[in-house]
Amino acid sequence: MKSNALKRNTLAIAISLACLPLAALAQQTANNSGPAPQKTSETKQAVPKKAVSLSQIIVTASPAAVTKMGSSISVSTLGPQQISSSGLTTPAGILRDIPGIRAEASGGAGNANISVRGLPETTGGGKFVQWQINGMPVLEFGDIAFATPDTFLRPDYNLKRVTVVRGGSSSVFASNAPGAVINFITKTGREKGGSIGLTYGLGNYNTQRLDFDYGGPLSSTTRFHVGGFIHSGQGPKPVGYTAQSGAQLMGNVTHDINGGFLRLSFQYLNDKEPVYLPVPMYIRGSNSNPSISAIPGFGIQSGAMQTPYWLSDLSVNSNGNSVVTDLANGYHSIVKAIGGEGNFTLSSGWKLHEQFRFASNSGDFVGPYPAEVNTAQNLATSIGGPGATLSYATGPNKGMVITNPATLAGNGLATRVHLFNTSLPNMDNAANILTLSNNYDTASGPVDVLFGYYRSKQNIVQDWHWNTYLETVQGQNAQLLNVTSASGQLLTENGLVAYGEPYWGNCCARSYNIHYTMSAPYLSTTWEPGNWRIDAGVRFDRMRANGWYAGSTGTAAIDVNHDGIIQVPEQTVPVVNNNATMPVNYTATHLEYSIGTNYLFSTNLAFFARASDGARFNADRLLFGGGVLADGNAANSVVVNAVKQYEGGVKWSTRHTSLFVTAFYAKTQDTNQDVTRNLALISRHYTAKGVELEGSVNYGGLAVRAGATYTTSHISSDQITPSDVGNTPQRQAHWIYQISPSYAWSSLPLTVGATIIGTTKSPASVTNGLYMPGFTQTNVFVQYRLNQQTTVSLLANNVFNTVGLTEVDQSPGSVQANGLNTARSILPRTVWVNLRYNFL
Repeated sequence: MKSNALKRNTLAIAISLACLPLAALAQQTANNSGPAPQKTSETKQAVPKKAVSLSQIIVTASPAAVTKMGSSISVSTLGPQQISSSGLTTPAGILRDIPGIRAEASGGAGNANISVRGLPETTGGGKFVQWQINGMPVLEFGDIAFATPDTFLRPDYNLKRVTVVRGGSSSVFASNAPGAVINFITKTGREKGGSIGLTYGLGNYNTQRLDFDYGGPLSSTTRFHVGGFIHSGQGPKPVGYTAQSGAQLMGNVTHDINGGFLRLSFQYLNDKEPVYLPVPMYIRGSNSNPSISAIPGFGIQSGAMQTPYWLSDLSVNSNGNSVVTDLANGYHSIVKAIGGEGNFTLSSGWKLHEQFRFASNSGDFVGPYPAEVNTAQNLATSIGGPGATLSYATGPNKGMVITNPATLAGNGLATRVHLFNTSLPNMDNAANILTLSNNYDTASGPVDVLFGYYRSKQNIVQDWHWNTYLETVQGQNAQLLNVTSASGQLLTENGLVAYGEPYWGNCCARSYNIHYTMSAPYLSTTWEPGNWRIDAGVRFDRMRANGWYAGSTGTAAIDVNHDGIIQVPEQTVPVVNNNATMPVNYTATHLEYSIGTNYLFSTNLAFFARASDGARFNADRLLFGGGVLADGNAANSVVVNAVKQYEGGVKWSTRHTSLFVTAFYAKTQDTNQDVTRNLALISRHYTAKGVELEGSVNYGGLAVRAGATYTTSHISSDQITPSDVGNTPQRQAHWIYQISPSYAWSSLPLTVGATIIGTTKSPASVTNGLYMPGFTQTNVFVQYRLNQQTTVSLLANNVFNTVGLTEVDQSPGSVQANGLNTARSILPRTVWVNLRYNFL
């Protein structure tokens, strides 16, 4: 009841904030003469003749519409053709084709780890970036536990382009985004037409998907666009059941008025995708140069912890009620969003831009995590004592006693699995941006000025109810195991070892209901004397947090399955004590600034430089590690993580080539918590520097787009573990790179190409003991135009089926004597065909 009321209140606040200015100005602008240039999420751009066009117009995290060549920021843009031909289909996967971005897209459709230019990725998500859709945040924070923004974002045919601004002005034009603003921009019907496409997976890739979109004019002043998808299948890994299922529908209507426009938009998403967490494997050899190999019966890329013989979980939620969860929920993302945008020309050249978005976000995160891999007998003994025996709890052999555990599943191994089962009943976000701008012609050059006010509310309501199971180590069709003591007592229940996770000290029976309100006035100005462009901005962010959180205070005997018998796992069920909730009640502030300059030596050559001070406000990651004090307060120095950045570079363009080179330097504070490693609060400072390159070559039918980033970074201070000072942050490679060549024949309706993405080796943890090997992933495509309106494409992701580790979990510090470990690799080779018909 309280959650529903909060949703209604948040919706009312969003509508009132957005619609009142629109209503007040509608009459005022009705008589203005002629529509003004539209500084919108779909500002018209110059059609790029090169793979990387420096003449393209940008508006994301920018004080005014300006070309890349004329701007003082580092920005990259990918269009729909580049995205579709790259073979990168998830939001994080798309980012792997952007220089400066280290995106770990190995988890599937969500929960990606994102780092920018050496800014740390300590736990999960993308702490220092903001994901946007049409300039509005998907969620306010990029690293919410089990609810990262990419989980609520699904690219489809609605997508016009993805624009990524790294560092620089993102500190002024977005809250909680000192590292980057990632803006997914959708079509608005400016160009009439659309398409319908059918995608079908080949071989082991079991997926079917239908996409469509269409837009165009409804009248001389009104246009629309609508599109979406529906899909079903097992996904990139053969899990033995339907793990992908759902649909999305998005649309908007735009009405031009004198001096501006009005736009209404909507989004509905209800989708399920499989959660891919680390899996068992062998990591042997030396820490600096380990060898990676598969355990017999478990493929590193294709193997999954999911199985058709384990489809449901019975747990106890924070209210003490028994809850049945379908493991096929995986990433279950539900979005019901509405938005509005208006651009108005006022008197004396002033322009007002108003935009709001309210998104009712909810869902689940359900994924099996192998907390320990060991011999089956060792695990049986650790659970049931000496003489304990194993039997099959599920599958075709259910009930059969395992007489020789050393031969179980062909490898003699088993895994203690923690089922990450987190309900997300309310992740609502409401945001509003109001700007007032003007431009003046002065004797020394044009001057632009912009005043803005941003306000958002982010709800984080979660319920963690995890359990522990025992499972065979099999990449497909794994079975759960029961343990019986030497005296004949059954200690497990259908493979359930324990309610909660006693192997981790029952850390994670949790419930919290927190509401974060961000408000930020900001000011930006630009001056263009001659060939110079100088811009500066300042932003004052204020965050208010209030609510409560509760954890487990012990265990109790509960008849969870209501069969009248207290089974062994039911004797110690962790319970959340809702009578001893901890308050959250604090306010934090930070003043941010950014100043930059760009000098045009010629139409083909420019130099730019920028200095900025940004910040990220911590949210739920402070709750259980001591960041929030007993009275609900939190120190500003703990809540606010400041990021100081300096960057400068050169942009060069000719008829056939483009080159963008940026040197960068950053000092970052990070306060965080990782529940899978250490429950104590992490408090570190980092220093990073490097160079970023992005370029293209275009001759005739040949187009090559490439990028590379060199980063050297280290921990400069650590309040918890001083011995880590000087070490490289976890998973930070010196080099990441991408190259995308393609060739289109002039005499044939045929285009072929590839996207090659790679990284050098990187430390698996901040101790810098074990290093993950570097790897290169290759995606290829062939596209054939059957006629003017119909194309057929064949695409392959990870065509060489490369093993590429993105994290190591069971033992990230060193190689173990028996070689057993858990890690997560990039996804296996997937091949699919797409048939697309374009409406003229």
